[in-house]
Amino acid sequence: MKQLIDVIHQSGLDNWQSRNELAFKELFASNSRYTERAKEKVTLRAPLIQGEKNVSFAAYIHPDNPDSGAYGGMSFVIFPIEKGPCLVALVIGTQGLSPDEEILARPGHARKVKAICSWLNKKHGKGKIVAWAKQDPVRIDSNVPDIVKEQFSAYSAVFERYGNVLYGIFAPNNNKDATIDATTAFLDLMFEERGQYPRAAFKTDSAHLRSQYFSFLMPDTSEEYVLDLLNKRRFVILEGPPGTGKTRMALRILNRAYKGKGFAVQFHPNITYENFVGGLAPLQTADAVGFKFAAQKGFLMKAAEEASKNTSKSYLLLIDEINRADLSKILGEAIYLLEANSEEERELELPYDFGEPFFNKLKLPNNLHILGTMNSADRSIAIVDVAVRRRFAFVKLWPQLKVLEETKAAEIMYTAFEKIISIFVEYAGDESFNLVPGHSYFIEKDQATAIQYLKVNLIPLLEEYLAQGYVASFSEPIRAYVQWIEGL
Repeated sequence: MKQLIDVIHQSGLDNWQSRNELAFKELFASNSRYTERAKEKVTLRAPLIQGEKNVSFAAYIHPDNPDSGAYGGMSFVIFPIEKGPCLVALVIGTQGLSPDEEILARPGHARKVKAICSWLNKKHGKGKIVAWAKQDPVRIDSNVPDIVKEQFSAYSAVFERYGNVLYGIFAPNNNKDATIDATTAFLDLMFEERGQYPRAAFKTDSAHLRSQYFSFLMPDTSEEYVLDLLNKRRFVILEGPPGTGKTRMALRILNRAYKGKGFAVQFHPNITYENFVGGLAPLQTADAVGFKFAAQKGFLMKAAEEASKNTSKSYLLLIDEINRADLSKILGEAIYLLEANSEEERELELPYDFGEPFFNKLKLPNNLHILGTMNSADRSIAIVDVAVRRRFAFVKLWPQLKVLEETKAAEIMYTAFEKIISIFVEYAGDESFNLVPGHSYFIEKDQATAIQYLKVNLIPLLEEYLAQGYVASFSEPIRAYVQWIEGL
């Protein structure tokens, strides 16, 4: 790939066609990354286009396209400029999506391009963007955003001519290692989408590169990161698909980091403002009536009371399944108190006297933290509104292969995990991607028991997804996966 990297970093159009032909040939040499079979999946087109408003390029296009004129489908393209390196891009030909319409329309393709660009920005951006990906590649009616054009103004002519069909770009700088990463990732993805993979000598490198950008599809979240957020923001919600260990992590934080200073409650549709904040409740008496109504403290008030007894140590209120109840309704005016960085101490006047220490005024001590968990797969629950979202820091937990490795799960569990993750990555839209089953479904150690658990735990979840229409756009791959498990 050395010659291609040199072409990308050389300014101007001198010997443009011949340089690209040599670079293209090198990619498929006997000791190079890609095979002769991979070469059959692309054709080089590197015209030298003269004229002030014209833009030269070198494109690796689908061989079904004609030898000249507009082409269609997915392509890897570099665009030269007079002063500076070439822009590296994934492009849809101006002729349209064919012959790659199935690849380009698949959510997984866009998802992986975005992950590559996020990885490049994190690894090589140093606080700036070096790469950008379009949300939906097939939207050739939308141009590169102005903020991206301003960042990469040296390529303004490219954006003016081809901005609508660019869907993944990398702007090289003096760091050739970054260019190697971007070029390799884009090329590997393009060939992978066409069923071709690097030679055996490069498979380890390819797998490592893939794992690096895949970590941006389902990033790992540590207890330390959540605890740091709690110390800074005070109010945090763990959200994610079923089986990702949200409740387990929350309880570990309560018991370890907070040393048990706090308590846990579980929300459900019958939780009310009176249960959570406080209100009138029946109290048994010895008179003829047998009861009376008196002010009773709710979970929030009880937590605030306990935290206020020793403000030198943090206190945690854990709310499991926080969105199974209407949180905005339950909080009521108490939402005013959930402001982590308020310049002034906030206090709420209550309609009743609740006795010590608040009487008829409630305030939350700074050492009171709230940690909620939220199942993103539960569609029957209340939606958390914007006002609540602004007050909590939301952290996503995703399925993690490392949990299977740590628990020494049975071999069949690795296969089952990788298969279902691949289905969701490739076919799930953004909303249904949040339904991917978590690693907790795949940690059984015994092979025979593991198969049984897949049948009695995982299959019912997937069947519920199918019955409710949650995975309607990719129901057949899910059904095929269920049939595979049933046949084990």
